[in-house]
Amino acid sequence: MAFVQEALPYDVSALEPHMSAETFKFHYGKHHATYVANLNNLVKDTPMADMSIEDVVKASFGDASKVGIFNNAAQSWNHAFFWKCMKPNGGGAPTGELAAKIDAAFGSLDKFKADFKTAATTQFGSGWAWLVNDGGTLKITKTGNAENPLTQGQTPLLTLDVWEHAYYLDVQNRRPDYVSTYLDSLVNWDFAAANLK
Repeated sequence: MAFVQEALPYDVSALEPHMSAETFKFHYGKHHATYVANLNNLVKDTPMADMSIEDVVKASFGDASKVGIFNNAAQSWNHAFFWKCMKPNGGGAPTGELAAKIDAAFGSLDKFKADFKTAATTQFGSGWAWLVNDGGTLKITKTGNAENPLTQGQTPLLTLDVWEHAYYLDVQNRRPDYVSTYLDSLVNWDFAAANLK
């Protein structure tokens, strides 16, 4: 059973002007596609070829002999998750249980945004910023390279890719602008709420 790159949940130009079709051409069409292809090559004819991608991520994490498998499996999963964290006309404010949990954990939506932006902008080099459910409490985390909260027993609700290839074509080195645009105009609160449930 080969791992398959999921189709984007929207057209490549659907997030313009905030994220360009050109960015998707490289980020989804080349980076994400390469992780999936590499993963298939690395697990071919092994028991991992028949596992779920989440199980491959967990089983390969921390195993020095499976670093390549982990990196490509986690990056395949992270990207598939990331695309769903955005939507056309996103942003705004969460509602219901998610809004209540954000207020309980961070004090307000504005404080959550500030803390998330800090995590995303201070992740040195390549990595990810996350909103996770950790045993019923919402937390903001950041991970380097391919790592993700699945390896820590946390449930990801949202993520933002802060590898340079995620934003360089659109905003060059201005990562803070990219993070603000994600929070204000792209974030898919409905997806986060569904993950909370």
